[in-house]
Amino acid sequence: MKLEITCTRAEANQKQLQNCMDTLDKMEESFQKISKLLSISSNEVRLKILYLLNMEKELCPCDLADILKMSVPAVSQHIRKIKDAGIITARREGQTLYYSLNEDETDILENIFKSIKLKRKIA
Repeated sequence: MKLEITCTRAEANQKQLQNCMDTLDKMEESFQKISKLLSISSNEVRLKILYLLNMEKELCPCDLADILKMSVPAVSQHIRKIKDAGIITARREGQTLYYSLNEDETDILENIFKSIKLKRKIA
């Protein structure tokens, strides 16, 4: 199949362009997954929730509300968006729901969290 070239250069490298398109096609699922994760974590509160779940492995909405100094309903709204995106799962114990990260999301998040610097107060 001949590529339709929109480049204004005199001669485009057809092989290079086709190779790039093939690579993107093969990686489509990964791009979608990472894009969804970055979209959800672009909100500061949701990023903090993901960070805390990564750090503690499991927390309930009440714990998150106390830590983040927010109301439980406000935290629950953020949790719902994260859960709807398939990034976290819930486990029920009595009437309490505990949330944790899905295993396949932790590798991507670990790299994001490594870039968050811990600021220590100097006494």
